[in-house]
Amino acid sequence: MPDAVKVGFVPLSVAPRGIVVAFCDGDLRLGPSTRKALGPAADLIKRAAATSQFKGKSGSTIEILAPEGIKIQSLIVVGVGKVSELKQRDFLKFGGIAAGKLKPGNEAMTVIAELPDGAIDADSVAAIASGIRLRAYKFDRYKTRKKDGEGGELRADVSIAVDDVAAARKAFAPRAHVVDGVILARDLVNEPPNVLFPAEFARRAQALRKLGVAVEVLDTKAMAKLGMGALLGVAQGSSHSGRTVIMRWNGGKRGEQPVAFVGKGVCFDTGGISIKGAASMEDMKGDMGGAACVVGLMQALAARKAKVNAIGAIGLVENMPDGNAQRPGDIVTSMSGQTIEIINTDAEGRLVLADVLWYVAKKFKPKFMVDLATLTGAIMVALGTEHAGLFSNDDQLAERLAQVGVDTGERVWRMPLGPEYDKLIDSQFADVKNAGGRNGGSITAAQFLQRFVDGTPWAHLDIAGTAMGAPKTDINQSWGSGFGVRLLDRLVADYYEARK
Repeated sequence: MPDAVKVGFVPLSVAPRGIVVAFCDGDLRLGPSTRKALGPAADLIKRAAATSQFKGKSGSTIEILAPEGIKIQSLIVVGVGKVSELKQRDFLKFGGIAAGKLKPGNEAMTVIAELPDGAIDADSVAAIASGIRLRAYKFDRYKTRKKDGEGGELRADVSIAVDDVAAARKAFAPRAHVVDGVILARDLVNEPPNVLFPAEFARRAQALRKLGVAVEVLDTKAMAKLGMGALLGVAQGSSHSGRTVIMRWNGGKRGEQPVAFVGKGVCFDTGGISIKGAASMEDMKGDMGGAACVVGLMQALAARKAKVNAIGAIGLVENMPDGNAQRPGDIVTSMSGQTIEIINTDAEGRLVLADVLWYVAKKFKPKFMVDLATLTGAIMVALGTEHAGLFSNDDQLAERLAQVGVDTGERVWRMPLGPEYDKLIDSQFADVKNAGGRNGGSITAAQFLQRFVDGTPWAHLDIAGTAMGAPKTDINQSWGSGFGVRLLDRLVADYYEARK
């Protein structure tokens, strides 16, 4: 689906048009080029601020309609607070705030990328552009008519006026590919489950081949040959057979150990025989948010030609309760050879991940593995929707994830692992059971996964509270957030990508 909002760059000297967005600090000061571009309208800001109690706080806005002295539709001033305290993630937010002012019928917006002390640097301009595109995303492909008041389709050209157009374009080029990855992940999460079942999800992942990604799809026969009994046990209750998709991007040195990302892809989760309640079950179309992130991430890495070898692996199933579905009390044998007692068929995502994690660890021997999964409601009880839960057997990897979480705004919070929790999933009939009881549910789920990483440095991100249905933000108004793509792209870029 093409973007409805196009973003480009023009020199600061170009006359603004349409809706104009300018930035001021906490003292309501504007940059010199901004004052020149606005002319007499610049003097209206302090007068308007006095009547609306606008004080230039970070993220606050004031709008002046059809200001005198300049031929523009409206002037929107965005406060940035103290300039000395600004971070790049703030500019991402400012871009989102600017895009939030677009309405159906708007044809043009000019964002003047200048602070009171001078032009905004190219990297921060790129963050503004990213924020605009992320906020402008909308998933409405299945709407054939609009409700009263929704208006027409949003179409707009946004020009960001910058000091150095070439530098801004260069800085934004790789970030644009990351935004594309986020948008792909959002699209996948938002799709209805009758459209996006395992085989269709695998087909869409195969589209990455055009970017140079090697994609292999394992069907039921291939997975059975590998001994993936845990994943196949979940899939057996559905008329849509499961798939495992392996994506390989070789952008690093030949033979260099890859980094690996694994995603839970339960395209719809009824809970199986341990069926969920009817309330909000429709949200379980998003139980493949981890797999969506991995596909979006692999697109981003390939499109921006990341100098790294990367593996993306996703296990795709539906968890359905037909006569062939697995039962509580069943025992399945995973690819690792470990036997698993099924206590609760609604604890299915960890079964899918168990086989895919083991496959990746054994076949590719990566530097590390990060898995993402909408795994437990318990993580939302613990952390709400502001942080993803982070579990890891490697302190360095955990610390790096925490740092890039702060830098990108996709925040994670480390949770404990330990033998006291691990013993809660010991089974009297098998090697391990797939549920350890109510207490510490997100922790025991992570302990389960740890048994299948074969000692590989590993981190598990429980994104149940952040991948779907999370509160709207300045850069996301969608039900599916695409959480994790920017986080993991930054992890690769900052710590694992070869330098030029």
